[in-house]
Amino acid sequence: MCEAKVYLEKDGKLEELMENVITIKPENDKLQLIDLFGEQKFVNAKFKEVKLLDHKVILTEK
Repeated sequence: MCEAKVYLEKDGKLEELMENVITIKPENDKLQLIDLFGEQKFVNAKFKEVKLLDHKVILTEK
């Protein structure tokens, strides 16, 4: 499977934003997350780390 869990790092802690994410793309000044079922979420964040083997994407606030 190619899905990933997306986390937002706040105050040194990881908060899960969405699971089964298949697409992340910039949209205006935010990131658009789209999951396997077509649900979408927009977050005002930037990439911190992408761990492909762990299927984990870590974002931080802008």
